[in-house]
Amino acid sequence: MIQVEKPTEEKLQKLNVRSWPVWEKEVSEFPWEYDETETCYILDGEVIVTPVNGNPVRFGAGDLVVFSKGLKCRWKINKPVRKHYKFG
Repeated sequence: MIQVEKPTEEKLQKLNVRSWPVWEKEVSEFPWEYDETETCYILDGEVIVTPVNGNPVRFGAGDLVVFSKGLKCRWKINKPVRKHYKFG
């Protein structure tokens, strides 16, 4: 499951998002599987993630995204992405 929301500044501060590591990736496409839940806040970019046997989910800058543990999917990065991320 993939959840996407536009978080408030208050929520970002409560989660302490800006202390999380940053991950960057160029325009690309690749398969991915989540061993544990990941929460990320997109700083830049445009991405479409398609779960196996599921519908594509589009997100980008300003979105808070949660990927559930066990999710198998395909990432398609249309604009270079930078995100804060946290596992567990």
